[in-house]
Amino acid sequence: MSRADIAAAILWIGATLYALFGGADFGAGFWDLVAGFDERKGERPRGRIQRSLVPVWEANHVWLIFILVVLWTAFPEAFGAIMSTLYVPLALAALGIVLRGAGFAFRKSVQRLEYRRAMGAVFAISSLLTPFFMGTVVGAIAAGHVPAEGNGAAFSSWLQPLPLLTGALFVASGAYLAAIFLVADSARAGDAEMESYFARRALWAAGVAGALALAGVFALHSEARYVFDRLTAEGLPLVIVSGLCGLAVLVLLLRGARRGLRPLAAGAVVAVIWGWGVAQFPYLLPTSLRIDQAAAPGPTLDAVLIVFVIAAIVVLPALGLLYWLSQRELLED
Repeated sequence: MSRADIAAAILWIGATLYALFGGADFGAGFWDLVAGFDERKGERPRGRIQRSLVPVWEANHVWLIFILVVLWTAFPEAFGAIMSTLYVPLALAALGIVLRGAGFAFRKSVQRLEYRRAMGAVFAISSLLTPFFMGTVVGAIAAGHVPAEGNGAAFSSWLQPLPLLTGALFVASGAYLAAIFLVADSARAGDAEMESYFARRALWAAGVAGALALAGVFALHSEARYVFDRLTAEGLPLVIVSGLCGLAVLVLLLRGARRGLRPLAAGAVVAVIWGWGVAQFPYLLPTSLRIDQAAAPGPTLDAVLIVFVIAAIVVLPALGLLYWLSQRELLED
């Protein structure tokens, strides 16, 4: 395995962690949005979401910065091509992140009810739109709509069936992960009503995500044949693992079991992401720019690998401690 391949694997690790933690974070905002406009009806689920998110919501998005830095440093040609082609959905996603953070921060501190509702609406709607636009970026890359030289079509590159389906799948997957995590949080808090509330929503989200994934397979066949062929060959074992993990989650939810829900749900998502990586290999931009062609010079890649090792030693234990304390509700809101 070359240094460029290792750097690409590091990039995929970052994407995996952001899909898990950032995706669940966005999904919690989705459930906040659909909790209802009745203040009393939505108070309990929103309270559970607030208690689960507050200690870790900023840490969940560290991985987005990690992805951007690794992509920019280790694969500058791919970074330039993506940014110059997909700047519209990327700008909309960035705007959504800013508005989402502002809405989440201010809705608790403002005093007037109408302002608090407005800030809550900004947070919740941004939680829906931001992962959607991020998904369209991923779908456009997988479909080969980003030319290696960059400056591709600003709108037709992502306003296509596969990117739009991928955007919808990002929203549904985040909602699915968030519901599973909130089931476990509610069970740990001894709140049987909220546990049942989020379990029902996890089942619905799983069904929607499964339907979108199936539709995405057909879109892959028509728009991204290279990725489709490798996904149904080299990537097939990971697709099967994802399906089995998803089925196991459904069985546990229907039986009322809670042990193992989180790792199985995470496993389903991780397997899909790495299946996509296997299917896209050896390209960063199918089928126009390979990993070795996009890679930075050797000394730059060496620096990326060294920094990654240092970060893994220093940052990962700190994040692990943060999540451990959060799960035991030892952190203040």
